[in-house]
Parts: sequence; structure tokens; C-alpha cells
Amino acid sequence: MHQLSYGEVKAARDRIDGRVRPVTLAPLDPGTIRTVRSPSDDREPEPCEVWLALEYMQHTGSFKARGAQNFIQAHRDAGTLPEAGVTIASGGNAGLACAWAAQQQGITATVFLPATAPAVKVARLRSYGADVRLVGAEYAEALAACEDFAAATGALASHAYDHPLIAAGAGTLLEEIHARVPDLDTVVVAVGGGGLFAGVATAARHHGIRTVAVEPENCRALNAAIEAGHPVDVSVDSIAADSLGARRASAMALHAAQQDGVQSVLVSDNEIVRTRQALWDHRRVAVEHGAATALAALTAAPRIASRQDLPVPPLTPSRGYQPRGGEKIVVVLCGANTDPSNLVHDPGAG
Repeated sequence: MHQLSYGEVKAARDRIDGRVRPVTLAPLDPGTIRTVRSPSDDREPEPCEVWLALEYMQHTGSFKARGAQNFIQAHRDAGTLPEAGVTIASGGNAGLACAWAAQQQGITATVFLPATAPAVKVARLRSYGADVRLVGAEYAEALAACEDFAAATGALASHAYDHPLIAAGAGTLLEEIHARVPDLDTVVVAVGGGGLFAGVATAARHHGIRTVAVEPENCRALNAAIEAGHPVDVSVDSIAADSLGARRASAMALHAAQQDGVQSVLVSDNEIVRTRQALWDHRRVAVEHGAATALAALTAAPRIASRQDLPVPPLTPSRGYQPRGGEKIVVVLCGANTDPSNLVHDPGAG
């Protein structure tokens, strides 16, 4: 099992500097996110400070461009790019990023993805000159076809999330965030297979920053791996499955999650949909459900007791994240490759 190091993230930062767009940070309105009140303190808790990392504005519409650029540039530097080009299995965003980075390097990208991938992602892949192969209904089937293709052609096999160069590239996002908010307390990220999480958590731990890993309740590869103590297969059934639908989290992500300063939380599909709609209604931000998943952890209401005579329990660690007063938080909005037609304008919003 590869244990990602901060040195790898630093090397990625130097390698892709000037090749990706710097992240933009935007503050949430004060008081938007509720904070924890101490049981012994009747005063209103101090508000927290929340920033949105607008990584959906990155090349190809997601953070994945960072890892893809790092992966291909590292092989370019080492002289290990084959004539057959690069190949990847992807639910969409990683394929887009791989195709884009391959185009930048003048090589061919052959991208395998499930037939269930949104049409907007398929069209964009082809716009980058990629050879698109649609296989099966889930990521695992596309991955098997990709591995067969690599073995037969000699193409360089990339991965949507389970590769040190991919994860380290994703971790450069936290480096940029920390440079902008040096006294940051917490970073909140959505998790699929764990590439973004592993990179961000590795860099965050180096800087003494807490990482909150957020997954849909029915798409919980990392959360299940933490419970089991090793990566396990999980069912994939969520509105955010097109970008967070990995059946199994990487061992690299699990190792990062087992370190100090990491919290794993779950949110419901209803909370994800509501948060995505709210981002559109109040900020005119159109993101995919996977990107809204991270913010949903802060906006989801605490679970309440089922009996009226019981006190309301505290928010459990596995159900959303409620910050402390004065906490400084950055929430990563990681991607915007979505169909905006289901974002209905609320005339009374804004």
C-alpha cells in the first residue's frame, strides 16, 4: 500500500505550477452555517467563517485536472509516455481531465466510462479528441475493459483516483487554499474513491488542518472502509453516484483517513439535492451533486430523537458536521459537469 507523503504533494505543486487555474475562494454570508453551542453557555455561539473553494472553475470543470496534469507531466519528464498514449476508466470527470491533459501533451487518450455517464460529459470528452469507449453500467466494468486495453496496446494506464501522482496532484488544491487562509481550521471535501481526499488530507495534516470527508449515505466507500479497517466493496445508489460512485475506496485514502485530524461523515440524497439547489438559488452556482455533497455536511439538520420526551441528541460524527464558534472552514466545490436543466429558478430567492 502506498502511503502518500506531503513531499509528493509539494513535488506536484512545483510540477503543475502555471498549468492549472489557481482556486478562487468566496465567503459564505455570516450566519449561514449553525455552530455548536456549549451546554454550559447560554450565550449565542460565535459564528464560524466559511469559504467556498470554487474548484468547479478549474480546467475541464473539476479538480481532476490537477491530478491528470501531474500524472502525464511526471511521465513526460521521465520519458515514459508510450506511443499508444494514455488510457483511463472514469465515471466522467477524471476522463475529461485525462483527455484534456493528454491534449496539452500532444498524446492520445482512450477513455472508458460507464454507459450511464451523463451525455454532457461524453460530448466534452470527444471535444478534447478522446477515443471514448462506453462499457457496462458501473465503474468496475469500465475499469476491467480499460485494463484489458492497456495490456493489449501498451497504453499508459491512469486511474480515476487510486494513484499517488493523481492524489498528489489533487492535494495541490489544499496548498493553494492554505496560502490564502493560513489560519484555516477545517477543510471539507466530498469523497468518491478517495483521490481528492487522500491528497487534501495529506497536505492538511502537514499544516495542522482538520479534514472532513463527506459521502452520500448510500455511496460510502471510505466510511465503510474505516469501519472495516480495510477497503471493502459497497453498493452504489446515490444521486451523486456519477462522480462519487466508486465501489471501493483506495487503500491510500483509507490510510489517510486513519490519521489524526480526519472525520468521516454521511449525508442523505435529499440534503445533497437541497444544497445544490440552494447554491443555485442564492449564489447562481451550478455544480454537480458530488460538489454539493461537501457543503451538505454543514447545512444538513442534526438528526433528532424519535420520541418527543427525549432530549435532542448532539450531532453524531457520522451524520453531517456542525462547526464550533469561530471555526474557519473551507468547503471544496469540486466539480460543475452537470445538467443545469433541473435547477429551477426560485423567483423569491436571492
